[in-house]
Amino acid sequence: MTKGVIATPHQLASEVGAQVLRDGGNAIDAAIAANAVLCVVYPHMTSVGGDLMAIVWPAGASGPLGLIGAGRSGELATIEAVRSRGHDEMPERGILTVTVPGTVEAWGRLLERFGTLGLGAVLEPAAALAGDGFVITPQLSDFLKAAADVLGREPAAQKLYPPMEAGMLLRNPDLASVLKDIGRGGISGFYRGEIASAIASAIKRRDGLVTARDLAAHRSHWVDPITVEYRDVTVYELPPPTQGLTALAMLARLNELPHEELQPGPGFVVHFKRIRDACYPLRDRYITDPDFAVAPLQPFLDPAQAAAGGAASLREGGDTVYLCAADEHGNLVSLIQSVAFDFGSGIVAEGTGMLLQNRGAYFSLAPDHVNRLEPRKRTMHTLIPAMATRDGRPWSIFGTMGGDGQPQLQAQVLINLVDHALDPPEAVWRPRIRVQAGGARTSLEADYPHAAELARSDRGFELMPSRHHSFGHAHAIVIDGPTAWRAGADPRSDGTAVFAL
Repeated sequence: MTKGVIATPHQLASEVGAQVLRDGGNAIDAAIAANAVLCVVYPHMTSVGGDLMAIVWPAGASGPLGLIGAGRSGELATIEAVRSRGHDEMPERGILTVTVPGTVEAWGRLLERFGTLGLGAVLEPAAALAGDGFVITPQLSDFLKAAADVLGREPAAQKLYPPMEAGMLLRNPDLASVLKDIGRGGISGFYRGEIASAIASAIKRRDGLVTARDLAAHRSHWVDPITVEYRDVTVYELPPPTQGLTALAMLARLNELPHEELQPGPGFVVHFKRIRDACYPLRDRYITDPDFAVAPLQPFLDPAQAAAGGAASLREGGDTVYLCAADEHGNLVSLIQSVAFDFGSGIVAEGTGMLLQNRGAYFSLAPDHVNRLEPRKRTMHTLIPAMATRDGRPWSIFGTMGGDGQPQLQAQVLINLVDHALDPPEAVWRPRIRVQAGGARTSLEADYPHAAELARSDRGFELMPSRHHSFGHAHAIVIDGPTAWRAGADPRSDGTAVFAL
């Protein structure tokens, strides 16, 4: 009998997750094992020093539960502190963008509540890969070369991640040690022990804003997902500080279109851009850490509400890993984890082999902005895993990397699954579009219907290579029965969907 299925953006991660399922672990164990592997083999997309969000539907439960594993800004993080260092806007890279890593604590909370294996068992495969080395993929090679300037600013980062060719072996013994330490000692050592000291020292040495006290105070938060009805399914997303409300806002408006208007082509592009342009400014107006300001639901979920007006202030970056898993017991997990931009802040904390995230780049330095920089605050967060039910039962797990574009990319995958009734491999393969930052430019994969015609119209359309990573690494699982699943992994990634037989 099939024990489960997992889809991730790297074959090694999918294989490790599937082996955990074969060895008796459940979907949560498998997802964390795969996620840890991705922190090793996909450093351009994620890191142990990043954040994590998840939606879990535990076996036998009546609904899903969400986990917000977002780190906060440091106690020294103020608008004045950043401006005094010569910045009129929040920088995109460097030490001032570093926030507390949320991933490791989230791993611990997920395992203690839903897992069947300990941290040591699920992190061992990743530690082995970091110590023994792994083969560079063409995609990682391209990213290493493109990021040479960013990584070259820091000796530790440059030494660990120099430009490398596909097929070469990359080892990270310091990261192997960190993963082993977490496996032996649990999450406390990461936030309050030797690893925490190494992180805090690296930040202090560079005049950063996060302190040892900030690391020690970090906690994840369990939340109830928020929902919207789309056709005959109910879609679950995470609440603020994530942009989950933005994804639901787009679906609420797409739901008003007749099926024939959702066929790929020029007409859909027009509708899609109009809806996107109505929803993203809502995000910029309202979404931030709910401990600081609570976002109203109605403007997002009621299509009759007037748009917020103005353009969304977006970041073009945003590199992430998304994965999903299901097991024979009925556990489901939708998990997304990130270092923010490719290679994050560009800073490796010495002795850890670990890139620190630049999630703080999403804060605003405008004093009247809802997402303004303040001490110990979670920024508006792009990470949004998703699930959907049909007739009250779990039906699909899906999501994608893609930074600010995630609500757009998710919506297109869901349309493929629901409106076009495509199997997951086809749903995540199909050509996609993406309205870029500011809304003036819409990118189209080259094989999108009528893409060349639209590009020639000189109305802000641009052609991109087909299956380009900027259109997301989407993965999806459809649940057909207790041990019957269909799954697909995005060909834009290096991943695959693996069934644990």
